[in-house]
Amino acid sequence: MIEAMACGTPIIAFRKGSVPEVIDDGVTGFIVDSEEEAAAVTRDLRGLDRARVRRVFEERFTSRRMAEDYLNVYRRVIARRQPLRQAV
Repeated sequence: MIEAMACGTPIIAFRKGSVPEVIDDGVTGFIVDSEEEAAAVTRDLRGLDRARVRRVFEERFTSRRMAEDYLNVYRRVIARRQPLRQAV
């Protein structure tokens, strides 16, 4: 899904696993619950802005963005860490 978004390609996917976390329904593609629904939304794909699909990818899924998110988590964990008590 992410590779398709990197190319600006909208996605049609079933509501399983990480699909709802990755696809913004009606923006980067469509989340469906049946084959019939998937076939029906194919006509709506042209209404999606491929440049916007790419922008969403840039905002959420580039390696730089994901690395920054990991660094922010590590910083929060370190900031909450209690100093070690020294043995006397």
